[in-house]
Amino acid sequence: MRNVWVILKKEFYTYFSSPIVYTILFIFLLLSGYFFYSNVAYYSLMSFQASQWMGANFNPITWVIQPLFGNMSVVLLLLLPLLTMRVFSEEKKQGSMELICSYPIRNLDLILGKFLGCVGVYTLMLGCTLVYPLILWWLGVGEWGVFFSGYLGLLLLGSSFIAFGVFVSTLTENQVVAAALTFGLLLLFWIINWVGYIADSPLSKICENISLISHFQHFTKGIIDTTDIVFYLTFIIFGLFLSLRSLETQRLRGLL
Repeated sequence: MRNVWVILKKEFYTYFSSPIVYTILFIFLLLSGYFFYSNVAYYSLMSFQASQWMGANFNPITWVIQPLFGNMSVVLLLLLPLLTMRVFSEEKKQGSMELICSYPIRNLDLILGKFLGCVGVYTLMLGCTLVYPLILWWLGVGEWGVFFSGYLGLLLLGSSFIAFGVFVSTLTENQVVAAALTFGLLLLFWIINWVGYIADSPLSKICENISLISHFQHFTKGIIDTTDIVFYLTFIIFGLFLSLRSLETQRLRGLL
C-alpha cells in the first residue's frame, strides 16, 4: 500500500499543479450551481399554485433534488473523461512510462494509485457542492436522507466513470483520443437501456441492467439498494481489471 500512497500523492500534485483541475472544477460548479438555482427558483415560483393544481405530489424532492442530481450526473459524464484522459496517456507521450515501469512497482499499485488520485479529486469536487443541502436546510427543506443517497450515487457513478477512463487512457498516448473514446463508450453504457423502449425482449432487460443511469435513478429518490451498489462496484472492479490486463499485455509486448 505504500507504493499506492506514493503514486496517489504524485497524482494529486500533478493535477493541482496544472490548470486542468481548476478548469474542470470551475465548469462543474458553474453548471451545477446554475441548475440548483434554477430548480429552487422554479420550485418557489410554482409552489404558490401547488395547492390548486399539483396537490400532495408537489414536493422539493421531485422538483429540486432529483433534477439536481440528474443534471449533475450529465455534467460529470461530460467532464470526468477530461480528468482521466491524462492518467496514462500523458505518461506515455512524455516517455515517463518506461521510467515508471523500471521501478519496483506492481502494475496493480500503479493503477490503484492513479485511480484513487482521480477519485480523490472528484470527491473534492462533490464536496464543494455540499453547500446546496445547507441552503435548502436554511430554507426549511431538510431532506438529508435523499441528499445522502444522492451523493452516494454520484460518488459510485463518478468512480465508475473514472475506472473506465483509466482503462481507456492505457490504450493511447493521445489525450484527446482518450477523452473522446471514454465519453463515447460511457455514453453507450448510459443510453443502452433505451433498447427497452423499442422492444420488450430479454435483450432489453439485459441492457437495462447494465445501464449506468438506470441504477443511479434509485439513489436520486432516496433509495439505497444493495443491487445498485454491487453493480457500480462490479463496474469499477471490471474497469480496473481491464486496465491491469492492458498494462500487462503492453509490457509483455515490449511497448512499455
